[in-house]
Amino acid sequence: MVIARGILLSGSLAALAACHGGPKDEAQKVGVRDDTLVQADEDYFHEMDDGVTLTPDEVKGRNMWLVWSGGNDRFWDTMSKPTLGGFDLLKIVAPPPGSPNARPTRWKVMGLVNEPCFSAPTNPDGYGLWRDTRDPGCAPDPFANEKKYPGIRIGARGTTVPVGSYFGEPSGILGLRLFPNPDFDEKAKARWDAKRYYSDARYYNDPRLVRPYRVGMSCGFCHLGPSPTRPPADPEKPAFANLNSTVGAQYMWVDRLFMWKADPSNYMYQLVSTYRPGAMDTSLVSTDNINNPRTMNAVYLLGDRLGAARKFGRETLAGGSTKNVQFNDILDSGPLTQYFEKPATVWTPHVLKDGADAVGALGALNRVYLNIGLFSEEWLTHFNPVVGGKIISPIEIATARRNSAYWRATEAGTPLTALFFLKAARPDPLANAPGGAGYLKASPQVLQRGAMAFANTCARCHSSKQPDAPAGASLVDAIGPDYLTRFKAWWRWTQSEDFKGRMRALVARPDFRQGNYFSTDARIPVTLLRTNLCSPLATNALRGNIWDNFSSESYKVLPSVGTVAYQDPFTGEARAYRMPAGGRGYTRVPSLVSLWSTAPFLLANTVGTFNGDPSVAGRMAAFDDGIAKMLWPNLRERDAMLPGAWGMVDRTTTRSKLYVPSSFIPDAPGPLDEQARKALRSLENADGDIELGPIPKGMPVNLLASLQPLAESRDPATIARHYRDLVVLLAQLKKGLLTLPRGADDAAVRTHFASLRGPLMALNKCPDFVVNRGHYFGTEEFNRYQRTRDERDFGREPVLSDEDKRALVEYLKTL
Repeated sequence: MVIARGILLSGSLAALAACHGGPKDEAQKVGVRDDTLVQADEDYFHEMDDGVTLTPDEVKGRNMWLVWSGGNDRFWDTMSKPTLGGFDLLKIVAPPPGSPNARPTRWKVMGLVNEPCFSAPTNPDGYGLWRDTRDPGCAPDPFANEKKYPGIRIGARGTTVPVGSYFGEPSGILGLRLFPNPDFDEKAKARWDAKRYYSDARYYNDPRLVRPYRVGMSCGFCHLGPSPTRPPADPEKPAFANLNSTVGAQYMWVDRLFMWKADPSNYMYQLVSTYRPGAMDTSLVSTDNINNPRTMNAVYLLGDRLGAARKFGRETLAGGSTKNVQFNDILDSGPLTQYFEKPATVWTPHVLKDGADAVGALGALNRVYLNIGLFSEEWLTHFNPVVGGKIISPIEIATARRNSAYWRATEAGTPLTALFFLKAARPDPLANAPGGAGYLKASPQVLQRGAMAFANTCARCHSSKQPDAPAGASLVDAIGPDYLTRFKAWWRWTQSEDFKGRMRALVARPDFRQGNYFSTDARIPVTLLRTNLCSPLATNALRGNIWDNFSSESYKVLPSVGTVAYQDPFTGEARAYRMPAGGRGYTRVPSLVSLWSTAPFLLANTVGTFNGDPSVAGRMAAFDDGIAKMLWPNLRERDAMLPGAWGMVDRTTTRSKLYVPSSFIPDAPGPLDEQARKALRSLENADGDIELGPIPKGMPVNLLASLQPLAESRDPATIARHYRDLVVLLAQLKKGLLTLPRGADDAAVRTHFASLRGPLMALNKCPDFVVNRGHYFGTEEFNRYQRTRDERDFGREPVLSDEDKRALVEYLKTL
């Protein structure tokens, strides 16, 4: 019923597709009809999500979230190449015998969710791969039914390998599905050797190797996890009733996922090791050349979040962003139609950390599928994955509609997922968790004191229920180039007794928590937050970049937040950085719903100790540690090598080398002068590969990980000049390292970096290496660490007493 209009919207485009150029996806190449790729209707996961009762459409929406990969198995099959053999999803789902990544210890080692109804393999399959085996007492997986959901008959499918279902078959890991590889023809089959695949790097790193399976990824892979209120007794052996679709994969060791075989001597391993559990750099593939891991957040209270968007989230669309599907394109009436007004006004949640994907809830969902590889035939033509070094161009929604049957099916299905979220994305109150009442023993007086501390200090950002602001000091409709001026006026008002008194009255109401998303979803300038600069410096959604069609015009014309301080990672000195305009410089407010279950905290889970324990006791131990470090910043970890460190710097743990095979080296952006050609040749080894090292233990990882390969310019001369400066600098660095005396220790190697660290920092896209700083509200640090005029512009803040902080902690447990 709900998707009918969505199918009609895209059906005529399918008919026109053959008239347009550009690559087609595999489904479109073989003429799959739009009404064939429908979402599954079996309520297979009915025990998940606290057993919530769903309508048929909501069931389809959950199934889409958990098993629909939209043809991205093609994309993930290519990812072993730009990661130099480090990333291989097939080895994740079928690890070699004795691997710590295998099913018996998969949760502990990887933080991946073992799918119920499977056991560890006792024998390899017909291809010699050690895949989890389905328990005979379980019914068949309904989504693997190729008669009901016939797969894409292309290449070797139907000859050397089966066709299968377009949902694939279960892998034993929730969120990852197996598909027959259409490139596994007779020639590939004859060359296949499972023993060498597991043991011979020359074999499994060969870019010509064709595996018998491809692995597809659903959105649920990064968003499902153990239920906070129904945790499994053994996280290695969960039942469906112990799982939740929307809590976030907060225990996933993303570094171990991206590097299936740990090799600390590989600089790529050192880079992904900066991804703390539950945090991922979503711009790693469509790289913005900023090492920028961010948490995979829970999805809670979508209805209340949309209500906050109606108040604070007005945006204007323009250009390609007007092509996003809105609820009004699917529905004729009802509450979901109030979030779009023709021709180009949308009221939208801000899902990405930098508040970039501001084009409506459905646009945010659809963009996620592209980011995990849907329509990779087109997507990968717009950038060099992982390595970078190519000018990025936008992927256009209009092109995807014309040339991708998978995209049209996704657009038709995501409204169903939105309906599922509206029903099932509910909070996980600590009071409902086993033994949770034992952590909620604060007296009414303490809770009242904590509520008042919340009202005075936190609620201005962390409550969607707000007093009405006076004229000129409201965030309502505060969009576009005047946003910062409006925000500062609003902030000054929240410091007044007028705001605080009215906010205290709101918090004291018995219905304050009802319908409260505990966030405004508003964009907060980093000059106020003083968190690490890398997240608000992300460039993927800027005008003309890869997600241009998925960011609003309001985002693209945001003003600069001004100058912010960061700490020189070598000397410890405070330095000033002018944040660019055009979208960068802001962070949207996270929700505090079920905060007790989501520690560690901050943008990349950097505040608090990760313990890997999803039990109530484990979550509360992490919460107690993380919230203490948020409210008493002096307890946060400090870097031992940085004088007067403001926090932690991610450093290499051992010597390593940066290695890029010649086949992955991007072409130079235009003609090079003789100096640049000579420098580029000097970076190559005898085989024509780039090799740089040794990189010593203790070096800031981001010194090289966030180097900017291309200038942010469309001017060919500027691009060529920047590229020349980069390769000349790297050539100088390599020359210095080659002159090291035999047996030089790491301190001596770091000395060779010292003379070039200034130029390296000058070409770094994000100079801020301290990862756990900022968000000092209610603490002495807010007033102590203001360094620049723009930071001081937000004034001073009252400091909560220790007793107030402890009461606030008790109050936050109840949200």
